[in-house]
Amino acid sequence: MVHRIKVAFVNQGWDTISPPVSAASIPIWTYETAKRLAQDCKVVIYSRRNADQAAVETYEDIEYRRVSVGGSKLSNGSAKLFSKLFTSFRYLSSQVYYLPYALRVALDLRQQQCDIVHIHNFSQFVPVIRAFNPQVKIVLHMHCEWLSQFDRAVLASRLAQVDLITSCSDYITDKIKARFPEVAARCQTVYNGVDTQQFAEAQAIAQQAALQATENAQAAPNLLFVGRVSPEKGLHTLISAFTEVADKFPAAQLFVIGSQKQITSEFVIDANEDPLVKNLAVFNSVNYLQHLKNQLPSDIADRVIFTGQISHLELQEYFQRADILINPSVSEAFGMSLVEAMATSTPTIGTAVGGMPEIVRHGETGLIVPSERPAAMADAITQLLLNQPLRAKMGEAGRARAVETFSWQAIATVLSSQYRQLLSTEKPSDPPALSGRRRRTLKASRSPQPSAQTVAGSAL
Repeated sequence: MVHRIKVAFVNQGWDTISPPVSAASIPIWTYETAKRLAQDCKVVIYSRRNADQAAVETYEDIEYRRVSVGGSKLSNGSAKLFSKLFTSFRYLSSQVYYLPYALRVALDLRQQQCDIVHIHNFSQFVPVIRAFNPQVKIVLHMHCEWLSQFDRAVLASRLAQVDLITSCSDYITDKIKARFPEVAARCQTVYNGVDTQQFAEAQAIAQQAALQATENAQAAPNLLFVGRVSPEKGLHTLISAFTEVADKFPAAQLFVIGSQKQITSEFVIDANEDPLVKNLAVFNSVNYLQHLKNQLPSDIADRVIFTGQISHLELQEYFQRADILINPSVSEAFGMSLVEAMATSTPTIGTAVGGMPEIVRHGETGLIVPSERPAAMADAITQLLLNQPLRAKMGEAGRARAVETFSWQAIATVLSSQYRQLLSTEKPSDPPALSGRRRRTLKASRSPQPSAQTVAGSAL
């Protein structure tokens, strides 16, 4: 009998997962990828347990194991206190941040006999899980830039215990390789995905609308933004660009879809060295949503519609009506809305930031413009609105690229291949300069399994 790989996904401590999942990017990634992997693998998903959720649930041949985060309020509070006392201390990478959750997951994993444990973002979970599961292969999956931003020495000791480091774009992967050349051979890119079947209906309707469209500059174009209403998403630039576009297209509308909860500066701004990102600190003391509304001239204010957050499944209606999807981000590891637009045959405009130039093929599936340049963005929007044949051509090319590269099946296929290669080979050796320290780290990780109290104590 062929051995079926058993994989456990460990989600962030704040993420809850109830299938079918239709909200939050990492839970969606986990759910959609797990569904495809479950055809050949045994899959377990760990996530935070809320009071109304069952501790264990099986859905579509996937086992959901939900874990209490009880005690995390104290441990997280301690980490946040240290970050206030010491400016160089980042609570998001602290070993005590969500430590109770990590301990419970690690202890439960001992009973699961998994081949691979796939951890999202939280590198501090690695030594805890390794301590109780010394033989398992560990994958650390980065959806953000934390490995290139937090304390290198601390992160290096954790990465020494990781068998594979994946990230959502070559942009993130290359930054990890540059900072940690000793683990470069273990770094791979696994893109985020899109349900191309779900968006097929939207794509068909969009194509029909395109056939009926004209190059009339006085038509009523719909522009679309999908993402968090937060400074790092660059909506202030898009609003400025729209004020220029609105004069040329009197019936144009801009739909802003996404959570209106402004992210705190610790997550993006504080740890980022990019001057354009650092400049976003001016928004820390203001209500960003209200700032955007105040930025709009009164005569076009009703043409910008802030919908708030909606279900991922409801997005189809907006993509059906959209002429262009715009992502004006100042910081963006991937750019999920661009892929969703491409799956709907909608041309895209993104900024030359993070992973977006990897997604949008400039001049083929959309346009790439400089970040924080309203005039350049307005010119790009105008260019596409005045050229319907170009929009249709880009939409068609975008759909083909989405199906080939970003479908969930394509993502699962890449990941499955990486898993099997990981299980068939030993972890690459480290450079001689680091081998002594690395041998000590690996020796410690393979010593007899400590108690929960020992791990908790040493983590402080």
